[in-house]
Amino acid sequence: MAKGPEIPKTDSAEIEILIKRLKQNKLERRDVELIERLLRTVMVLVNLLQRKNMSIKRLRDLIFGRRTEKRKTGSVSQPEDKPEEGAGADPGAEREASEKSQRQRQAAPQGHGRRATAQYRGAKKVECRHEQYQAGARCPEAACPGRLYDTRRPNLFIQFRGQPILEGMIFEREVLRCSTCQERYVASLPEGVSETRYEASADVAIVLAKYGAKLPFYRLAQMQESCGVPISESVMFERSEQVADRALPVYLALKQEAANGEVIHTDDTPVKILSCLKEDREEEAERRATNTSGIVVKTTAGHMIALYASGRRHAGENLDRLLEGRAEELGPPIQMADALAANWKGKRPRIAAKCWAHARRKFIEIEESFPLACGVVLEAIGKVYGYEAETRGMSAEDRLAHHQARSGPVIAKLYEWIERPFEQRLVEPNSSLGQALRYLQRHRLELTKFLSLVNIPLDNNPAV
Repeated sequence: MAKGPEIPKTDSAEIEILIKRLKQNKLERRDVELIERLLRTVMVLVNLLQRKNMSIKRLRDLIFGRRTEKRKTGSVSQPEDKPEEGAGADPGAEREASEKSQRQRQAAPQGHGRRATAQYRGAKKVECRHEQYQAGARCPEAACPGRLYDTRRPNLFIQFRGQPILEGMIFEREVLRCSTCQERYVASLPEGVSETRYEASADVAIVLAKYGAKLPFYRLAQMQESCGVPISESVMFERSEQVADRALPVYLALKQEAANGEVIHTDDTPVKILSCLKEDREEEAERRATNTSGIVVKTTAGHMIALYASGRRHAGENLDRLLEGRAEELGPPIQMADALAANWKGKRPRIAAKCWAHARRKFIEIEESFPLACGVVLEAIGKVYGYEAETRGMSAEDRLAHHQARSGPVIAKLYEWIERPFEQRLVEPNSSLGQALRYLQRHRLELTKFLSLVNIPLDNNPAV
């Protein structure tokens, strides 16, 4: 276990004596040494409190979830030596504009909360005709000479009914037998009904309930049993395998398209796999961690393909296996990920680009302790994302030129500002702020790749 910083020992009696001498303005050499020890003690305590607060904040986010990474609007020091145009705007005018926009949001109609009938695509439609009247008939009112006509705008009524995941239907087919030759003649099924025991819709419903709604087979079996249409867990598993076999050619085709993709986002998340847990109990494995790797690929045609792989391999290794099917003439793809080493394992060449959202998150976590320094970094990152929003609809070359002209100076000034605290020894390198700034320095080449190559995204959000 790593030892924490050693706190200098100071006797309270020494402090009282020092206070008396300070009042008399009589300082000796040992007094100077005591003051130095006291100041170093305060520095250590402040550092420990900062680290403790960061740990508590991270634990709170893990348990209750991170509420948001959006920041409160407010004036923050810029990394530039001089404020930009508009930086000195009137705070009263900004407050008035904010209040006006809030009043507009409150005055906007909120809607009635009901869904349109067109959204119920899976609902069966039943046409109801009037039992007494029809179009063209005389008006039922005795004093009215008019005639009824069809308004072409029916009155819509939606009724919801409950049913099991799988609905069973029993067809009682009449069987006739000859009294002489004993030949049997079975009635045909109604038109549109096939001889297949499990329709495709039934298999799809099982798969969606199991893997889409994440309901285990035994719970689905209990639900079916309670609804009077029992289906065993083993049968549901077999039907799911049938769907997987049918979908396999589609998966292989998407995998090949993904291997030839242009931009690849990768990320890992921990997952529990029962078979791997059993292996861990029975034998010593080289690796115990199990992950689900998310690989989101943007193809040259602009389509997005999402692939998932669960097991002991990390995202970098899973991507390496995917790139085995890549056409050699295409060259290396662009990989976007965070700086975790597991994302970059593998032998296949890639163009490395790293995520600004992960870098930004480090400063969001410590902004309460270092509001001014974090404000400078977050403000600069916000400007870059603002320029990214302006590139929507641009070609890849125009987007690159726009970022080089607008985001390039912002990034350059930000990194110049980052150097100053370390040169002037205003930031402890091992503090939470120092580590966050060092992260930006270490990965500057990959973070700023979007300023030198086309089609480099700013973050890894599609895979997170």
